Amino acid sequence: MSAQAAPAPVPVPGRVDFLDGWERAVRVHGDAPALVTPARVLTYRAMDRLTDAWAGSFTRRGAGPGRIVGLAFGDPAGAVLGMVAALKSGAGFTVLDERLPRPARDDLVRRVGAVVWAGDGKHAPDGAYVPDGAYVPDGADTGWTRRADADGPDEHDVAYVLFTSGSTGRPKGTVVERGSLGRFAAAVTERLALTSADRWLQVASLGFDVVIEEVFPALVAGAAVVCRADSEPLEPAELHELTGATGATLVELSTQYWLEYARWLDERGLTTPPRLRTVVVGGERMDPEPYRAWQRRQPAALAHVYGLTECTVSSTLYTGLLPADAQEVPLGTPLRDVLVTVRRDGCPVPAGESGEIHIGGPLVARGFLDDEAATRRRFTPDPYGAGPGARTYVTGDLGRFDETGNLVFLGRVDDQLKIRGHRLEPALVERALCASPDVDQAVVIPDPATGTALWAFTVPADPELSPPPGTAPRLPAADRDALVARLAAHLPDWAVPRILHRVAALPKTPHGKVDKRTLATWAGEAGGAPAGADGRTDGRTDGQPGGRTDGHAVRADGRRDEALDGVLGMFRDVLGQPRLGPDDNFFDHGGQSLLAMRLLTRLRERFPAAAGLRASALFSLPTPRLLSEALSSRPATEP
Repeated sequence: MSAQAAPAPVPVPGRVDFLDGWERAVRVHGDAPALVTPARVLTYRAMDRLTDAWAGSFTRRGAGPGRIVGLAFGDPAGAVLGMVAALKSGAGFTVLDERLPRPARDDLVRRVGAVVWAGDGKHAPDGAYVPDGAYVPDGADTGWTRRADADGPDEHDVAYVLFTSGSTGRPKGTVVERGSLGRFAAAVTERLALTSADRWLQVASLGFDVVIEEVFPALVAGAAVVCRADSEPLEPAELHELTGATGATLVELSTQYWLEYARWLDERGLTTPPRLRTVVVGGERMDPEPYRAWQRRQPAALAHVYGLTECTVSSTLYTGLLPADAQEVPLGTPLRDVLVTVRRDGCPVPAGESGEIHIGGPLVARGFLDDEAATRRRFTPDPYGAGPGARTYVTGDLGRFDETGNLVFLGRVDDQLKIRGHRLEPALVERALCASPDVDQAVVIPDPATGTALWAFTVPADPELSPPPGTAPRLPAADRDALVARLAAHLPDWAVPRILHRVAALPKTPHGKVDKRTLATWAGEAGGAPAGADGRTDGRTDGQPGGRTDGHAVRADGRRDEALDGVLGMFRDVLGQPRLGPDDNFFDHGGQSLLAMRLLTRLRERFPAAAGLRASALFSLPTPRLLSEALSSRPATEP
């Protein structure tokens, strides 16, 4: 039996650079749309002139091979233009994620050492600017000419630096070279059969490496990148409407967001817009049944991708019709120029056997920006690679090749989690929790129901605060808020546990490890609400207005409050918390962005005043009472 079930990749010969594909697209598709925004459409020829002007501006400020141009735009189109212009200047680029906490953003700015920052977002560093040249006419001097001599960029020069989720603490800056980016763009174009008729809707966060997959393959294929006015998260209804209105043919979604969109379509008996031909999905394990259900009902095909930032985004892709007996949705087969092996003790294993997934080939990144030890540990010399100097990236993922040659995911070697598409080492959050003087020990787990949010279990430093053994009540609101505030100051939102339990001691398995199943059981037995100041766990205080009688919300005069009752019922249903009270906070009970979208969708169906209300409104209206009062006073026609 072969030790390598996947066919060996066929390398693209010779030097490869994204700009070669870009210039070919400009020559062949000069009058076709390259960048579509709500305000204007830039053809390939117009975008070429504009990015020439931007590249000249960057060059005059010191950009060139080996340097970094930082991008911090408030609109995605500005970021796309900046990416292409930076590459034209010979430099690489980095994109600053506006959703990071301020200390984390400042740290990334210091570490990347960009020679110039371009952008106009609220998160832009001091000194950032927007290059001139909103429109550059034919024949105008842009001040820039591509250099192909020895002073021009080499395929081993940096193309971009993007930061991982920070799964083991400080986010790691992954350095990807120009040759890797060019080969990746060509490989994805080939596998997805992209043409100039395609339009790829850009929806990913600009600091997330998925943006690379949304932009560069489309631009070498002569297709259009469709950008929105901002990078706010789209709710399923907005995604559906925008996809149809823009004629998008491809969109890429995280696994959890795709599940939410599929649910939204099914509940309304709708199908994907007619021009949408492919939905690319990745970031987390995908269950077979939703995949099969989509293939039965939806005309748009699914492309299941797998990859890591350290290997230039996606490495494998699966588009098959899932067999009826399949227990997993395969990760697929490698892209061109990608070598995937499954190894045990460093050696490839026969097809069908399990081991750790290794990714090799010229799409493997150079390494980490400022962490030589981690680079040596994860990017290792590969005696089984192609040619001298071959390296492989040790993923930490377990897998096997099935009988059809598809890679199948089997879990993690370590305890690393995936939360809404982001890699997370639980110890990072546990250390942050234990940094509080009120916490002695802590452990975090994904919520058992959806796996999209974190739960935390803490052992108090003061034994007097310990609950009875074998129980896990919620922390009182004040204690919870203090801990969450500590974490939110340093961690991204998705990594902050919103449901925190208190236990007398962490239960252990016979092997001495924390028994996370027992913790989840204790939490379920404790009920759904946090303890109040008086120790209650039913989410209310007796005798207060808006309490519940037989599960219903009542007004101060004792009569049933129909509006509040309706909103309260939706909160309970979406959060799976049947004991939730009218003054309980959505985010204290496991609420997060995807569940907020689901809640707003249901609210709009019953309350006309909810039309136009975004999920972000829940940050200022987080309780059923506040939200119902706002809906009662809000005109139905208000945008």
